[in-house]
Amino acid sequence: MVTVRDLLHEKGDSVWFVTPKTPVLDALKYLAEKDIGALLVLDDRKLLGIVSERDFARQIAKTGTCSTHVTVQEYMTSDVVTIAPDQPLQDCMRLMTEKRVRHLPVIENDKVIGIISIGDVVKEIISWQGKTIEQLENFIGGRGYGQ
Repeated sequence: MVTVRDLLHEKGDSVWFVTPKTPVLDALKYLAEKDIGALLVLDDRKLLGIVSERDFARQIAKTGTCSTHVTVQEYMTSDVVTIAPDQPLQDCMRLMTEKRVRHLPVIENDKVIGIISIGDVVKEIISWQGKTIEQLENFIGGRGYGQ
């Protein structure tokens, strides 16, 4: 069973973040620069929230404007859904579907050790399924054993 920790080892454990006082325009530029969909909001290494492209888009749709002079704190989601590193990837899919989120910070001992996206999870599950199919084909075909 593939775990969140396994996925972090595959994709890397880089965590892109901003502080609550980061200007919105800087956060948007950072998202574009890193080609990512969400940033964690940390203060003194403590997880305070998450801000995503979706958060910005929804706020702009709601107000009709994008206030680039305000801080990330105005846009971020404070009630963050997280996951532990030893949970299986199936838990990620279930959690992301139930909570309707696309990014999960990975928390171990009250510390952020990574973040995974729905794309990361789907890519890993497809890879794992491909390897399983190949192993089954080899078993059925009698290849790869006793050589």
